[in-house]
Amino acid sequence: MKASPNIKTDTVAPSGTSGGAFPTRTHAKFDHAKSQAQPYVLNMATLGQMSLKRQQSVLLTAVEALTRFGQTLRMAHRALLPALQWLSLTLAVGGLAAPLAAWAAPESYHYDPVHSQILFSIDHDSFSRPFGRLHVAQGWLRFDQANWSQSSTELDIDMNSLDMGDGAWNTAVCKSSLLDCKQYATAHFVSTSVEQKDATHGVLHGTLTLHGVTKPMDIPFRVNRVGNTIYGMHTIAGFSATASLDRTDFGITAFSNSIGHNVVVWLELEAIRDSQTSATNKESP
Repeated sequence: MKASPNIKTDTVAPSGTSGGAFPTRTHAKFDHAKSQAQPYVLNMATLGQMSLKRQQSVLLTAVEALTRFGQTLRMAHRALLPALQWLSLTLAVGGLAAPLAAWAAPESYHYDPVHSQILFSIDHDSFSRPFGRLHVAQGWLRFDQANWSQSSTELDIDMNSLDMGDGAWNTAVCKSSLLDCKQYATAHFVSTSVEQKDATHGVLHGTLTLHGVTKPMDIPFRVNRVGNTIYGMHTIAGFSATASLDRTDFGITAFSNSIGHNVVVWLELEAIRDSQTSATNKESP
């Protein structure tokens, strides 16, 4: 887009002010800005064929053309604000809600420990693959439904919540020779990026700290649903995910002849939107 020419206008001191001046013909500048932006904004068929990144670039260029005329804060109030209102209306009529939504901040959630669980399975001397269960101690999620790449998460797993279905077995697995739950009471996962595959599937890239060792980890996941609960009190984001890891990568090497190395993990997670996490608003299952 070519730089807009300067447009000179007469100025008068506005009544009720102590100084400064407003242009008397701000609409001339606004009309010129609009004419510069229109070829980029009103051709919706062309914009619809562009990538999201290109759409954003074009829209920002249109806004920049309008912004050039906001030479003072007083002018911005009179000239720039109507221009931006015109631009927003044009985009809404043209059906470009998706690119604008991509600029919105992600919604913030906190994991619901009651409805969030982690299951794992590991080979027992080739006889079977018993299951164990762990609980999410705490964690947060920022999820942008329009642009998953803006999403992120971090959570702690309570290693002392380990449940193998037998108290003695729980104690044995938590000993220092294996998980060492006393010294490493939590495992920690933090995302580094989120990759969207299709409308409901993606891959969470991040790092897992387990048994005092931090390793990169990729977690394929599915977005099950984002919406209100049946009672309408909470907005929930629900996810299912699977992953696998080699326990020896995290320094858990004991009993390698009888306990397998590969651990398969399933995650069932629910997160409550932050504005609705009041303890007085708990719902029944």
